[in-house]
Amino acid sequence: MAIIDLRSDTVTRPTSEMRRAMAEAEVGDDVFGDDPTVIALEERAAQLLGKEAGLFVASGTMGNLVSQLAHLSRGQETITGGESHVVIDEAAGHAVIVGTSIRSLPERPDGTVDPQAVAAAFRDPSDPHEPITGLVIVENTHAHSMGQPISPAQTARIAAVAHERGVPIHVDGARLWNAAVALGVSGAELAAPADSVTFCLSKGLACPVGSVVVGGREFIWRARRGRKLVGGGMRQAGILAAAGLVALRDGSAGMIERLADDHTNARRLAEGLADLRGIVSAGGIAQPAPGRLDPERVRTNFVLFRVERDRAAFLAALRARGVLMVEYPHGQVRAATHHGIHSADVDATIAATAAALAEMAAVPVGAGSA
Repeated sequence: MAIIDLRSDTVTRPTSEMRRAMAEAEVGDDVFGDDPTVIALEERAAQLLGKEAGLFVASGTMGNLVSQLAHLSRGQETITGGESHVVIDEAAGHAVIVGTSIRSLPERPDGTVDPQAVAAAFRDPSDPHEPITGLVIVENTHAHSMGQPISPAQTARIAAVAHERGVPIHVDGARLWNAAVALGVSGAELAAPADSVTFCLSKGLACPVGSVVVGGREFIWRARRGRKLVGGGMRQAGILAAAGLVALRDGSAGMIERLADDHTNARRLAEGLADLRGIVSAGGIAQPAPGRLDPERVRTNFVLFRVERDRAAFLAALRARGVLMVEYPHGQVRAATHHGIHSADVDATIAATAAALAEMAAVPVGAGSA
């Protein structure tokens, strides 16, 4: 049975062109700083986002981690959204490795945090009882709001609050290019208000491994030291970086422009699911209004919803029909479109979901949907 894997955009496979580029990549030793393909990738990423320099890292989590190491001193505090990846999905690396605390704030349904709330969250540096605020982080796209893209203006408002107080802003842009495509703006426009940005190559851009951090030269030097500290020095990493150079090409030769297809497929999927009895609003900031799943909430490549069935059993019924989705926080289910998912797969997924729901129609909601 052919598998339609919607668990995440991290399940993408490198293209044939990426594989050829990887096989033929010119390499050196990246820890010594002489891998030409890594250097080319870092320069390309920095150029696209309007920053001075870049750093190739193993993952988005590592990108956020080394950025925190570069920006913060032990005992300082970061302000960010309470449902951000840094808070929920990075194994408390900010505390364990960076030695800092996080002050988390509630996000709004558009994925943003109220700038006034950010301003109020800054600590009093004259009070020895309080940590020193050292960084503000914005996530773009914002995963738990159903992948909402954060506009340059929204980021600029948060940056203004931080910069007025002498504090940098970091953008966790794991899916930054999805935001750029959805908003019809350049990556440089999205990155402009930020002091540092990280984005993933291994999600919608379909590379096998890696992320890139960009920012000023001095920041990148500190981040490079942080990468060494966490064991992130990769030697002949040009083999991996070569795929990133293919992904970051202009136009249809690269992988950024085609993210629009993923967004279209996600919206089509949401429209089909919304018509099925047993599929309902994701709730929370993903879709505050109860009732029917609202396809208008789908702006990038995430579809979040709840099922009026036992969630674990529902996912198992889908799996039996060759469709993979994943449990998500707040009792939700996530489907993520990506390279390799086509319109026919969307149709097949809607049909499989309808069949799974029909099979389970008599099954009461149980602990798996809590």
